[in-house]
Amino acid sequence: MWYDADIDAIMTRTSTRPIPSGAVPRDEALAMGLIMSAVSVLLMWIASNVLAAGLLALSIAYYGWFYTIILKRRTAQNIVIGGAAGAFPPVIGWAAVTGATPLDAWILFAIIFFWTPPHFWALSLVAHKEYEKAGVPMLPVTSGAKATRLQILLYTILLVPIGLWPVVTGLGGAIYGATAAAFSLGFLYYAVKLWRSKAGDPEAGAPARTLAMSAFGFSILYLFGLFAALIIEHGFGVYFPLGGV
Repeated sequence: MWYDADIDAIMTRTSTRPIPSGAVPRDEALAMGLIMSAVSVLLMWIASNVLAAGLLALSIAYYGWFYTIILKRRTAQNIVIGGAAGAFPPVIGWAAVTGATPLDAWILFAIIFFWTPPHFWALSLVAHKEYEKAGVPMLPVTSGAKATRLQILLYTILLVPIGLWPVVTGLGGAIYGATAAAFSLGFLYYAVKLWRSKAGDPEAGAPARTLAMSAFGFSILYLFGLFAALIIEHGFGVYFPLGGV
């Protein structure tokens, strides 16, 4: 927020954030962010292990420096590459509990990583004018709405088998498999409808805008559903294996 205060003030969606709204002075926000980052890594090290702390430090640096400062204002692939920052939490959590990062942890990473572009691009179809005004090269700004809708569809198609991958390794059981299959079909349904729509185009009306926001909303539900299913299976003892390698 310290680095993006200038563009946050331009866009309606972010203008009420603490810094552009004047609730928090910019310098104080920077100091608070640096202190909280350092303390969180130190606490992770003390409470768990050096691997988890190192991964946490990497994710903070990746988001705060590599994505925000390097990628966000320079390339339309900002969300694709920068999505790794938001995908680290399950890997960090796995390392904190077990001291290792096995394949299953990286599968969860992959689910979030490939989910991020279609999730965020659906929103950008609605907010592309604000990104253009702020000079942020989001995909609808650089390549147009039609190309963005196609990329949403392609990434969603790619996400479907990745979302079912935990069933193959044995991490996810029957409940997860059924949940992932149902939510994947739902996500694909919205992606196809978006692809065939005019969402993001200048002539697009309110229904197309509503469709884009519905796809964005369902993408959140998709990720919640998959991880909730894993929690239910392993946390409540209702895991029924379907496979495993």
